[in-house]
Amino acid sequence: MKYRVDLNCDMGESFGTYKMGNDEEILDFVTSANIACGFHAGDPATMRKTVKLALEKGVGIGAHPGFQDLTGFGRRNLLVSPQEAYELVVYQIGALYGFVKAEGGVMQHVKPHGALFNMAATDAALSEAIAEAVYAVNPELVLFGLSGSEIIKAGTKIGLRTANEVFSDRTYQTDGTLTSRKEANALITDTDTAIQQVVRMIKEGVVTSTVGAEVSILADTVCIHGDGIHALDFARRISETLKNSQIDVRKIQDLK
Repeated sequence: MKYRVDLNCDMGESFGTYKMGNDEEILDFVTSANIACGFHAGDPATMRKTVKLALEKGVGIGAHPGFQDLTGFGRRNLLVSPQEAYELVVYQIGALYGFVKAEGGVMQHVKPHGALFNMAATDAALSEAIAEAVYAVNPELVLFGLSGSEIIKAGTKIGLRTANEVFSDRTYQTDGTLTSRKEANALITDTDTAIQQVVRMIKEGVVTSTVGAEVSILADTVCIHGDGIHALDFARRISETLKNSQIDVRKIQDLK
């Protein structure tokens, strides 16, 4: 059996004089980049720079819209109506699209960020608003969402191509949701454990929850985070391991 997957990373999260992540180096090991659009992180200069780097390295570009919450890095739940969610997603896609267009590129996907991503995973109305926003801007865009979640259902229903996303460095609950970052066991800090989880999700279609239950999961794209201390080494190792495990790593638009 042939295994194929996209490897994505959240990027463009620096702001003003504050630098975050190792974008330029990590782009050598991923196939898709989720670029912050200025609400939870990022700024115009960072957006343009990240777009240019991604195009130079042949990495698929996606908008990474989040809540307008720089202080909380978009990880705090905010109460928004479906209409507000629609508008903030359209606004942020448009901002990044301008830079992609100006640099002669094509936008590949949209992936909600942080709290917006997690809330949409279980909130059908919020997911539908996000899917409608993406479809209205460009129905050819791929919508990334937590594997098997409400946003995947909403995207499929409206006619978007969707990508079930799994996480390399996060633990899972028995319902397939991610363990809250407020919990002590939310993150997987051991590199070998994280990589083993990813390979198993891709090849076996399962992940072990925090209470030991086997949870079915579909992996179209794997998220790694680029802001950790060992992020660059992890990106290198997971890319090499996937390829050595006979898993074809390509950007999502090439996985048909």
